[in-house]
Amino acid sequence: MKAIAISGSPRKNGNTMIFSGHALKAIAEEGINTELVSLAGLDIKPCTACMACVKEESCPIKDDMLPLYRKMKEADAVILSTPVYFGSATANIKALMDRAGYVSYHNGRVFERKIGGAMVVARRAGKNFTFAQLTFWFQIQGFYIPGSTYWNVGIGRNIGEVENDEEGMRTAWNFGKNIAFILNKLKK
Repeated sequence: MKAIAISGSPRKNGNTMIFSGHALKAIAEEGINTELVSLAGLDIKPCTACMACVKEESCPIKDDMLPLYRKMKEADAVILSTPVYFGSATANIKALMDRAGYVSYHNGRVFERKIGGAMVVARRAGKNFTFAQLTFWFQIQGFYIPGSTYWNVGIGRNIGEVENDEEGMRTAWNFGKNIAFILNKLKK
């Protein structure tokens, strides 16, 4: 079994990576393989609505999306995380969601019945809308979304500050544990 977390932050090794990595540590502690991927430095272009994905499980846009899509398809659990930019998800994670979502949706709904969920880091505001924005994607794709002890949001601006958000880090940990619990139950 494998869980993958994809950070939509353009900043590698920032708060979003720290936050989602914390959930992955909780998952790994339960014997599940994990991988943390950063969109920082990757080229993920927006969807052009060409609808080529309706005909085949592919996308004609030449960038880094298809390899990530394949990783998401192969994983048993998927976490998407983003910092809040002007009250919303980053363009990086939104482009991935749009394109991977379209390819999946039109090719057998490959994410259906996987485990997954959103994680969000904010300096102050916009976290609830952004968390909902990502959660709606998981719902329409047919993921099972485990809860935690609060919404999966962390507070921090400068690199490393999210680690000072004790409640947020505890929530991330519990979210990871709940993902692992469900994965291990499904394995039996």
